[in-house]
Amino acid sequence: MATHTKPADGALTLVEMKEFASFSPATQRYIRRALDIGLGRRDAMRRWSRDAGEAASIRAQERIYRRLDHIRANVPDDSGLDELEPMMGALITMTAFDLGQDRLPDFASYRFLYERLVGAAVRAWLPGAFCAAAALPHLHPEKRRALLQSISEAAATAPGWSNREPAFFPEWVDKVDLTVAG
Repeated sequence: MATHTKPADGALTLVEMKEFASFSPATQRYIRRALDIGLGRRDAMRRWSRDAGEAASIRAQERIYRRLDHIRANVPDDSGLDELEPMMGALITMTAFDLGQDRLPDFASYRFLYERLVGAAVRAWLPGAFCAAAALPHLHPEKRRALLQSISEAAATAPGWSNREPAFFPEWVDKVDLTVAG
């Protein structure tokens, strides 16, 4: 049986693509790299490493992202505090790593990445994890200020969250030689 996409699905995918396009090139690159690592899409070291520093960063990210299966398996079904502990510590640790890489400059880029890494079920927990990680002392005070000011009141106080899974997962795109393509 063929699956049919509703017109609204296409419109929402386009909104996700536009949001991704609004991020800086460095943020876009980091999100694609993180998705390659977190979703096991391809050899991130070969694809993304340009120098020894970046190779070390990728290895560290691979170690930190080993928490993803645990986080996905432990996202609470509701806001009960009893179910919070198994997931939130790992989510904050992973968030702190990503924010410390200085490529996710605001809540919007963080949310975009983590909705794809973990899934729609984590949306309710992202503002808390982001604020907790953004307030940690491993970040420069000015960076902490910028990150914490980037979360809107609406995002921090949302009465509910969509359970629609993200549809657009950005990937590496090879450059096209226009002299050959034309």
